[in-house]
Amino acid sequence: MARYVLSDDEKNILAGIADEFLASHPVWDPLEYADDIRVEAERMPEGVRRFLVASRGAEDAVIVVANLPVAADLVPTPPSWQVAEKEGAAIREELVLLLIGSVLGDAFGWANQQNGRLVHDVCPSKGQENSLTSASSQQQLTLHTEDVFHACRGDYVALMCLRNPDAVGTTVALLDSVEFDEPVRQVLHEDRFRFFPDDSHNVVPQHSAENPSALEERPHEVASVLFGPQEAPYLRIDADFTSAVPGDATAERALNEAAEALAAAAERLVLSPGEAAFIDNYRVIHGRDTFTPRYDGTDRWLKRTSLVRDLRRTYVRTESRSRLLG
Repeated sequence: MARYVLSDDEKNILAGIADEFLASHPVWDPLEYADDIRVEAERMPEGVRRFLVASRGAEDAVIVVANLPVAADLVPTPPSWQVAEKEGAAIREELVLLLIGSVLGDAFGWANQQNGRLVHDVCPSKGQENSLTSASSQQQLTLHTEDVFHACRGDYVALMCLRNPDAVGTTVALLDSVEFDEPVRQVLHEDRFRFFPDDSHNVVPQHSAENPSALEERPHEVASVLFGPQEAPYLRIDADFTSAVPGDATAERALNEAAEALAAAAERLVLSPGEAAFIDNYRVIHGRDTFTPRYDGTDRWLKRTSLVRDLRRTYVRTESRSRLLG
C-alpha cells in the first residue's frame, strides 16, 4: 500500500483551490466541469502530484492520501444518496476527491446508477440494511470487482471518507496475495464465466430471495476471471454476480476456489475522515464489513467515484463522447 499524508500547509492549499473553484462555479455540475477540474489539479502541491504519478506508474494496488480537507461543520450524514443529491451535501469534498483522483485517471459514471452522478454518496439507508448495495449495513458486501459486468469498468475505485466513527472497515484482497493451482489458473483464464450487473445499477428484473432466477435474465458478458499477462494477470470477479457458464462444472469449481482463496487473503482498511483510497480495480477486489447504523446523522459516509486511465476507450465502447456509460 502506498500512502501520502498532506502537510497542513498542503491541505490548506488544496482547500483554497477547491473554494476558489466553487466560488467561480456557483452551480455544482461535476459532469460539466470535469475537464476544468483536471486543469485545476495542476495547481495542487507538487508533493502529492508526484506521489500520485509515481503510484500510477508503479501500479500500486491501493493508494491512500490522508489529511485531505473535510469541513469542520460537515452536515449530518444523509439518510440516503437521494437526499444527499437533492441537498448538494458535501460538494467541496466531492471536488477534493475529483481533484486528487484526476491525477490517476478520468472520472466517469453510469446513467443507471445514482441518477447518473459522477460522484456517489455511500451511506446506510433504512430499508436497505440487507441489500447487496453500498446502502446496506447489516449485510456484508462480498469482495468484488467494481462494475464487474462491463468491459469499460474503472481502473480505480476512489473512496473518500467524510465520517466513520465506528471504524467500519473496507475489505480488500490483492490478487498478488493468492496463488492458484495451475489447472485452476488455466480455467480462470478462459472465457467460461458470466458477469452480471449488480443491484446498484437500475436494471431489470430485480432479483431477490423471492425471485432468485431474475439474475439469469439480466444482460451479461461472458469472459475470463483472469486476463492479461500470464505472469502477472488482472482479475474480475464478484461472487454474488459472477457464475460459470451453465453446465460447466469445472469452471464452477474453479470460481468457488478462487473466491474462497481471495476471501482468505482479505485485509481490513479502515478509512478516517480526510482519507481517500484509490483501489486498483484490476488487481484488487474490495468489500465492506457489517455494522449497525444509528440513522442519527453520525453514520459512516463516503464519497465514491470510478476512474479510467483512458477515457477514449469508453467513447469507443458507447460511440458517444460522454462520461456516462449506459
